[in-house]
Amino acid sequence: MTRPLASVPSASRLRVPLAVALLFGATLLAYLPAVHGGFIWDDDAHVTRPDLRPVHGLWRIWFELGATQQYYPLVHSAFWVGHRLFGDNPVGYHLVNILLHASAAGLAWRILRRLAIPGAYLAAAVFALHPVHVESVAWITELKNTLSAVFYLASAWAYLRFDEERRTRWYLLATGLFVLGLSSKTVTATLPAALLVLFWWRRGRLSWKRDALPLLPWLGLGAAAGLATAWVERMIVGAEGEAFALTAVERCLLAGRVIWFYLGKLLWPAHLIFIYPRWDVSAGAWWQYLFPLGAAALLAALWLLRRRRRGPLAAMLFFVGTLFPVLGFFNVYPFRFSFVADHFQYLPSLGVITLVSAGIARGAERLTGRAGWGRHALVAALPCVLAVLTWRQSGMYSDAETLYRTTIERNPGCWMAYNNLGNLLTDEGRDREAIELLSEAMRLQPDFAEVHNNLGRALLEERRFPEAIGHFDRALQLRQDYPQARVNLGVALFQQGRDAEAIESFDRVLERAPENAEALGNLALVLVRQGRVREGVEHLERALRARPDYPEAHFNLGNVLAGMDRIDEAIGHYDQAIRARPEYAEAHNNLGVALVRQGRIREAIEHYGTALKLKPDLAEAHDGLGIALAQEGRISEAIEQYNEALRIRPDLEEVRAHLRSAQDSLRGIPHP
Repeated sequence: MTRPLASVPSASRLRVPLAVALLFGATLLAYLPAVHGGFIWDDDAHVTRPDLRPVHGLWRIWFELGATQQYYPLVHSAFWVGHRLFGDNPVGYHLVNILLHASAAGLAWRILRRLAIPGAYLAAAVFALHPVHVESVAWITELKNTLSAVFYLASAWAYLRFDEERRTRWYLLATGLFVLGLSSKTVTATLPAALLVLFWWRRGRLSWKRDALPLLPWLGLGAAAGLATAWVERMIVGAEGEAFALTAVERCLLAGRVIWFYLGKLLWPAHLIFIYPRWDVSAGAWWQYLFPLGAAALLAALWLLRRRRRGPLAAMLFFVGTLFPVLGFFNVYPFRFSFVADHFQYLPSLGVITLVSAGIARGAERLTGRAGWGRHALVAALPCVLAVLTWRQSGMYSDAETLYRTTIERNPGCWMAYNNLGNLLTDEGRDREAIELLSEAMRLQPDFAEVHNNLGRALLEERRFPEAIGHFDRALQLRQDYPQARVNLGVALFQQGRDAEAIESFDRVLERAPENAEALGNLALVLVRQGRVREGVEHLERALRARPDYPEAHFNLGNVLAGMDRIDEAIGHYDQAIRARPEYAEAHNNLGVALVRQGRIREAIEHYGTALKLKPDLAEAHDGLGIALAQEGRISEAIEQYNEALRIRPDLEEVRAHLRSAQDSLRGIPHP
């Protein structure tokens, strides 16, 4: 039988459904600023790719190593289902993450109640509303954190039932949930050790037969999953190389510093950043030894205190043990950018949160007595403050540009934020801003292939071909098996009229990956320009079979078909391009051209207008809109559009001809 909770709201005075509703409602309100946030960073590697969206994609997610960025098949299955429900709308994914986070908090409350730990509801509320968890909840990629936490805690709850009742059904349920947790994230492998700490805390000793023996299969499963994940991180994700070359001593120094960093952010959650500065770990710096020595001293002091109170040592063992996979002894890919990240301490934080919440609850009880609103108000103040901080922190995730600009403001040396923001602005056509940002990223990290590729792409958009080609070449020197850089190099060569070299570049990509959609689609353009139109169409169709929602391939195939007077088919592909990318201004423009050719003038005007809303300096759209308006007899408006096109591109002689024709028409001068 559990004793009454020494927290607010007390279980004896508040019905469980109302307490759960309050927990979920407060969590949702705190995370409202992030609900409409878009996709960021590697979300596109997690939200199901087109080639994995058919039913067969589920089989690949589970049984084809490398089909997904990391081998977390349950997470990617959840994303697969999510795409069927939400498509590419991020709101649904954000709501699912918030719901899972609130569910994890609810499960934590249930477990702490079962253990009769004071401040159980307070601990659950702090876990739900602590701003250090915003990265895990507001970042769609971190569904692996929230989903695995639900299975981790549900498994722990079921195992506690087994420990009390020794019934096989509870053991089997707990084991099944543990396996599902491992399939979501390997941090679940720390659960058997956490349960042993918990049993030691409850009983003061461990029994081999009662406590350890039933968990041996779990320890084996967890070890196997951990080794597999470490291999995937190195061999598939890319967590190896100079950035990870730390000696054994340096890894110990790093581990000590990581522990104190996370403990500090939990107890004083100020200056939280998406990407923290990457520390320079050096065995030659004497002061860095203070971190592991301090951590060892803290654990030793808690060990000496254990005869009076086992709780503090148990909490710290849970905290450090659950952090162990990311302390620095194993390579994980984000170490390339920073050795610490808020989402790494999502589950570990429960140990410290529970300890502090129990202390607050007991302290409040002593100050104000067992009953009374004074105690309730005193204890409730902490979740309220944390909720405000979480609401403010969630605002960083309202969109990718805000997130990266805030990161740069708080961490000016973060080359990754400059790189990602520059890439984002290139996609939006803001090439000059992008070049400035990407140049800074290159200055900070001169030997990172992705930065050179992205800078080359931005320069290519500005038609600075020699510079762009130089950066693509440098990217390929740094990483020879970099297909995107080789495709971009081919595009640059094509735009310079160097067709033979462009074909060679695309062919080299297709030798390794025959269904690379980007290589097929761009090779098609070279073939069409060389008069090999049928081959070009075949390559574009192959690209679309490999990637059905590839907007550029639909756009280019539409252009080729329009040139062959197959206007209906061209319109179909322009429509597909716009469905895949609604902000595709050039596709709206060319669809307008095709509609004019069919005499569908009003529809054409609508698409020209959309193109110009998306890209006001698209001279071709101003010209096309002028032609459509002229055909409707709106000559004065047409002249305005021609003049605007010439303001943007004075070299367009065809537009000058259209303008003269419209002016003559206005003066009543007939034209043949």
